[in-house]
Amino acid sequence: MTARGIEDLLRELTPQVLGALVRRHGQFEGCEDAVQEAVLAATVRWPAEGVPDNPRGWLVTVASRRFIDQLRSDRARRERESAVATELVPEDVPDTDDTLVLLFLCCHPTLTAASQIALTLRAVGGLTTAEIARAFLVPEATMAARISRAKQRIKAAGSSFRLPQGAEREERLRVVLHVLYLIFNEGYAASSGTEVHRADLAHEAIRLTRMVHAQLPEDDEVTGLLALMLLTHARRKARTTAAGDLVPLDEQDRTKWDRGLIDEGTELAKASLAGPALGPYQLQAAIAATHDDATTAEETNWAQVHALYLILERIAPNPMVTLNRAVALAEIEGPSAGLALLCTLDDDERMAGHHRLLSVRAHLLEKTGDTAGAYDHYRRAAKSTASIAERRYLESRASQVRPGPGDGCPAIRYRCR
Repeated sequence: MTARGIEDLLRELTPQVLGALVRRHGQFEGCEDAVQEAVLAATVRWPAEGVPDNPRGWLVTVASRRFIDQLRSDRARRERESAVATELVPEDVPDTDDTLVLLFLCCHPTLTAASQIALTLRAVGGLTTAEIARAFLVPEATMAARISRAKQRIKAAGSSFRLPQGAEREERLRVVLHVLYLIFNEGYAASSGTEVHRADLAHEAIRLTRMVHAQLPEDDEVTGLLALMLLTHARRKARTTAAGDLVPLDEQDRTKWDRGLIDEGTELAKASLAGPALGPYQLQAAIAATHDDATTAEETNWAQVHALYLILERIAPNPMVTLNRAVALAEIEGPSAGLALLCTLDDDERMAGHHRLLSVRAHLLEKTGDTAGAYDHYRRAAKSTASIAERRYLESRASQVRPGPGDGCPAIRYRCR
């Protein structure tokens, strides 16, 4: 097996092994450290000695030994050691895959969203602390402290390693899906830094969502989320120029879109909509499928996109949904209609000074011919974003609509009534 193959196998097995140890020993933090040591040992030994016949059992055995060694080093735990020190052999490793239970634990409600994301990527994704820190552009020490605090909070909460039942399970699953959604969004459209996207995070979110879907294939929102990720990720190669500059959806070379991902995502989106209820991920997947179905921007079924956003706005109200509906409405009824809908967001504190609201308003003002207003809003949007790539794009748009010397000072000409 190649080095890349071994790396992929270890990433797949890591949450399964951690789940097996936590279920047996009940100490998340100690088990997580032991599993990481076992994975490190495998990366050294397997390329030289070959992958064992039962790699999962090998990892569980080595991790269990590491965990027992940790207990032995603590004299105060001698009595407890005797109860857990029975050594596992590969044949004793249960077939149960506890990945979903582990995800539920990492997305514990006592944790902040940032901590849930970090712990999920560390414990379930198998990423190192340094890799996670680089992805989110924070110092490694900061990320290490965040992960450590998350483990301590889970320990203090006294959480048991089991799947919750009934309404609690549904609520926790929604948290898990939201965390995976946030990881994908950060990978697909980086909120800060020089890159438009971070493919490693997007790939990891898709991989983890596939794992959840494999265990919960009948859950329509899980299916919808996976479909949404695939349909969106399919456009990745067309989103940037060779120089790394952002290319908006209507200007993308659609021959670069990944048709395999689009076909898979479309089938999943259709399957998710066949259920008795509609959820936000199913609707977003349907919107993405509508965009991906158009061979050119002009062929986009904007009426369908707008109708789907209307439904989404009713079941999951959110200013970003309204913002996107304004874009669709402008395509159907003209930019003035879109601008009028944007006015309903001006009093929403969540959107105050948000670069997306500013940039969409700039785009619609440009379409009305108000280049001075568009210039002002593009510039304000550029100053408001933390993404350098997005800032470059918005500054470029501003330069294209910049008023000439005889046009007077730029001003915001459009006023909400």
